[in-house]
Amino acid sequence: MRKIVLALIIIGAINWGLIGFFRYDLISSIFGTNLELISRIIFALVGISGLYAITFFKGQRTHV
Repeated sequence: MRKIVLALIIIGAINWGLIGFFRYDLISSIFGTNLELISRIIFALVGISGLYAITFFKGQRTHV
C-alpha cells in the first residue's frame, strides 16, 4: 500500500512541477477530454495519497 501511495505522490508531484514550470498538465494530456473522468479519478487518488502520506510521519520522531 505504501509503495502505491508513494508512486501516486510522485506522479502528482511531477505533474504539479510540469504545471508550475511549463503550464503543461501531463495527466490531462495523456487521457484527453474524452477520458476526463479518469483524469479526475487520478487527481483524486493523488490527493488521497497525499493525505495518507501524512501518517508516514507518525512514529518517525527523534529526540534531539
